[in-house]
Amino acid sequence: MELAVQHHQANRLREAEAAYREVLAAEPACADALHGLAILCWQLGLLDEAHRLVLQAVANAPEVWRYHLTHGLLASAASVPAEAVAAFRAACDLRPESVEAWTGLAASLQAQGQLSATAAAYREAHALAPQDVEIGNNLGVALDAAGRSLEAADIFREGLRQRPDYLPFYNNLGHALSRLRRFDEAVATLRQGLQLAPASGTLWFNYGNALAAQGAGMEAVAAYNRALQIEPGNYPALVNLGNSLRALGDLTTAIDYYRRAIACVPDNPDAYNNMAVALQARGQADEAARILREAIALNPNSSAAHNNLGNALKDTGQLDDAIVAYRRAMELAPDDPEPHSNLLYLLSFHPGYDERAILHEARRWAQRHAPVPLEGHANHDADPARRLRVGYVSPDFRDHCQAFFLMPLLANHNHEMVEVHCYADVAAPDAITDRIAAFADVWRPIHGLSDAEAAALIRSDGIDILIDLTMHMARSRPLLFARKPAPVQAAWLAYPGTTGQPAIDYRLTDPWLDPPELGDDRYTEQSIRLPDSFWCYDPLTDEPAVNRLPAASSGQVTFGCLNNFCKVTDRSLELWAQVLCAVPGSRLLLMSPGGRHRERALTTLGRHGVAAEQVEFVSFQPRRQYLETYHRIDICLDTLPYNGHTTSLDAYWMGVPVVTRVGGTVVGRAGWSQLNNLGLAELAAFDDAGFVRTAVALASDPAALGQLRQTLRQRLQQSTLMDGRKFAAAMEAVYRKIWRDWCAAR
Repeated sequence: MELAVQHHQANRLREAEAAYREVLAAEPACADALHGLAILCWQLGLLDEAHRLVLQAVANAPEVWRYHLTHGLLASAASVPAEAVAAFRAACDLRPESVEAWTGLAASLQAQGQLSATAAAYREAHALAPQDVEIGNNLGVALDAAGRSLEAADIFREGLRQRPDYLPFYNNLGHALSRLRRFDEAVATLRQGLQLAPASGTLWFNYGNALAAQGAGMEAVAAYNRALQIEPGNYPALVNLGNSLRALGDLTTAIDYYRRAIACVPDNPDAYNNMAVALQARGQADEAARILREAIALNPNSSAAHNNLGNALKDTGQLDDAIVAYRRAMELAPDDPEPHSNLLYLLSFHPGYDERAILHEARRWAQRHAPVPLEGHANHDADPARRLRVGYVSPDFRDHCQAFFLMPLLANHNHEMVEVHCYADVAAPDAITDRIAAFADVWRPIHGLSDAEAAALIRSDGIDILIDLTMHMARSRPLLFARKPAPVQAAWLAYPGTTGQPAIDYRLTDPWLDPPELGDDRYTEQSIRLPDSFWCYDPLTDEPAVNRLPAASSGQVTFGCLNNFCKVTDRSLELWAQVLCAVPGSRLLLMSPGGRHRERALTTLGRHGVAAEQVEFVSFQPRRQYLETYHRIDICLDTLPYNGHTTSLDAYWMGVPVVTRVGGTVVGRAGWSQLNNLGLAELAAFDDAGFVRTAVALASDPAALGQLRQTLRQRLQQSTLMDGRKFAAAMEAVYRKIWRDWCAAR
């Protein structure tokens, strides 16, 4: 036996094996020889034989801790973590002072995904070897993975005090601080690490992550580029660089980086998923859907991919397929409110859902995600006459259609009566952001803050009335409102409808959207009707000017609709076809990104007698070019069941009348509301035949149409739809009323 050990230590493996086998020939139960031969077989790559021998050694001498240790190491090497855990536990029980046994146990527990137990094992090892930086680092990583990032950060800081030159501490402390959403500290920590190791691609990558989370998009892009200079094939850096560029609006370059990531790692679905989002934002919904189906093929259980597929299908009007995708996303991630919000918003566009069905889904959303207010607000001075603090929350304080309605309100607020706070969840602020911010008494960027953090900020600001401007639209924050950071909360502007949230007390509407005789039992909130209009509009430009009636030059009437294509249902197309067939030589101009949905529209129109040559599509355009497109349209035809909202007001601004079909849901009464506020109620119809008659009669009266062309902008300017001062006063009267009601109920 002594000779076997000498040969083994001198790496004379053949001689050692022969000696071990001589011992076992004489004494088959010799545990030392079995153990030594097991290690030797392991060295020779004979794992099965090594495993058999070590099990015999353990069976013959179960009191020897080192045999259990070797058993654990062998089981780990064979990727049998459960067996390894049992072996290492036995070693730890027999020799609790063994650092090697505790670290082996920790690694095996980690392989099983037992995060808390992993951290506990590493803590035992760390207590035995506090100067071992690798063990300390592993302990911190395990704590961070187990969701105990605060403890992890303390471990990493302790390690840095001992070894300020140990780079993993900087990386991992930066990661833990980012998980704690302490992004400023994370950035500072990673910057310190980069001073020590400016050629570390990992540090640059994590630095980029922290900057991106901090909202420093351009700096994040620079950091990711440095990481890629060092490691050109760094897949996560390629994807995250694409994400940062996409957030900054550089969709083309973002897509290029996603393609590079896919070339590096073709079987990882993350890049496919993110590239599809960028493609959709660029108006390539068909390509986005194709890419998302590839992502789903790679990972059928990706809720994000199914959710994004729903978004792409919705934008092209494939509403039934979008519902299927959203519901699958909900099944895969039942606690994620986003796909459920997307589904709920989509139902307003679907002709098969009435207000009762939408209300039912809204209540289901609340039951699943926010059945009761989660936290509550601070104490407030219940003085009904004091100056009110009103907060507006939105991701769209930027170049977005919401600005056309926010500007007239914010610019005309009476700041002696209302202190305006804006909570901006804006990833890439722009010139419009600056204009909106100038109207606020207090401007709070909340991009990067969690719902809980944003709610705490609102609570600390003492907001009395908090307004949700997004509801269930993209990048909404429903779980922020679910925390009830203000005593009174209301929904306005996003779209007339319901949130389903018990934490939202009121919804603002008008007498045309919600005629009082219909009642208010289709909403979870209490409805408050503004005296005139839900909207107050400012196009934020005086150009382009209104042109002459196009039909006067072309000799043919051009109908048009520049709404998002998700509103262009078969029902709308069928009605429009009846109009075109009744007006000889007429044409139809539609706005839509390229894709198969254009073919669907042409097929539906063709079935009802409209030739493909009568129809023209234009793609999405910058606002100036979009408004100039109205120069080619004589009459706009509204969509059903979801009327045009912003697009109709844009049409009136450009002198183009809109003929609307009043629908059965609140979003289908938008045209009725706007036309009544313009004094043009005769352009609204309450049945299909009336819609066709109205459009045909208007097209058949070029004199009246030309007169409307020249007077409609002025009519709009002089209406309540553009009276910002009156609208702001009406909103402030509502705020005062609901505040008095709250004070009275105290």
